[in-house]
Amino acid sequence: MMVRAVLDACVLYPTVLREILIGTAEAGLYAPLWSARILAEWRHAAARLGAQHAAVAGAEIALLRLGHPAAETPEPPGTTAGYDWPDPADRHVVETALAAGASVIVTANLRDFPARTLAALGLRAVHPDPFLLDLWQRDAAPVAASVHAAHDRAQALGGPVALRELMGRARLPRLGKALERAGR
Repeated sequence: MMVRAVLDACVLYPTVLREILIGTAEAGLYAPLWSARILAEWRHAAARLGAQHAAVAGAEIALLRLGHPAAETPEPPGTTAGYDWPDPADRHVVETALAAGASVIVTANLRDFPARTLAALGLRAVHPDPFLLDLWQRDAAPVAASVHAAHDRAQALGGPVALRELMGRARLPRLGKALERAGR
């Protein structure tokens, strides 16, 4: 059975990280999920950097929705109200995962998703680096292809950058090292 994973706003907003995550999903390695509220958080984070960033985020969100219409899940309100969350504003991410039948939340904010609380709900939170590293260990070629496609786009837009440096900026250092060791 394919893993169903909710992608938190903090892993959708950084372009390279999002491109790698979506590329591996498009290769059939997992099913990506999100809610309208998660996408709104992404747009809000971009807006803090200015109107142009918000506009770009809006376009990227529209493209993501068009390319993955089955990924957006309505979130039922209040399904986790009885649980204690470090940041109650992140409760909706857990509710999205429960509504979508996901088993994983991919997030860089692990501290906001306590392992014990999630386990009681049948969920776990994982940072994108070990998540993608696990996918790479299962099927290296599509993960490597997704990484290299993102690297090529980054270089086309911003000039030369070493793959390992790009992976570090994308908060994927372990995956970058694994790809480097494998010569991919």
